[in-house]
Amino acid sequence: MSNASPEEIRAQARKQLKKKQEFRSYMGVYLGVTLLLTTIWFLTSPNTYFWPIWAIFGMGIAAFFIGIDAYGSFKKKGITEADIDAEVERLGRKG
Repeated sequence: MSNASPEEIRAQARKQLKKKQEFRSYMGVYLGVTLLLTTIWFLTSPNTYFWPIWAIFGMGIAAFFIGIDAYGSFKKKGITEADIDAEVERLGRKG
């Protein structure tokens, strides 16, 4: 990425920070679906086969790969200009 202009690096930094923000949103949905399905299972048939495991497992696999795509390391929440500057710096050193 050494040939990239500062504008291209900033655009890539914004894209990476957006992925991180979307991952956090996905994790909220994952938690909500897990709680909803587990509650339905518990209220309808708690002594039978735990069928919500399939949705939990499938969404967990997706969360794993989305997280790998989004994070090199875990950071603070939100996208600030300081976050963009830090990501630009990291990307600038990469190349």
